[in-house]
Amino acid sequence: MDGIAQGRLTALLSLCTSSGTLLCCALPAMLVTLGAGAALSSVIAVFPQIVWLSEHKETIFALAAAMLALAGFMQWRARTLPCPIDPALAAACTRTRTISLRMYLISLIIFLIGGYFAFIAPMFTR
Repeated sequence: MDGIAQGRLTALLSLCTSSGTLLCCALPAMLVTLGAGAALSSVIAVFPQIVWLSEHKETIFALAAAMLALAGFMQWRARTLPCPIDPALAAACTRTRTISLRMYLISLIIFLIGGYFAFIAPMFTR
């Protein structure tokens, strides 16, 4: 697996793990903040795994942080890898790098939003 494919895979994995942080913490907090506690109850009734995610948020955030760190390292390493000489392949290489970087940044934003609602926002309610 070449560096670009590795960067793409780690960006995709970091997106998935950081989305878990969004589901465990940001979504329930947002629904309660908007006064949609009944909607949250319905979501939990349909997807009871959300409760498990919330109970294990420290582990989920640690895994997501590790995946984001790995993805960031792979992005950093892949930035200087050469692209093919063929113009079509070079364009695909550049496009893949751009998409991978965007996925990484979206993952990072999702992680930060989830972290805010999981660890920082509860401090204001005490």
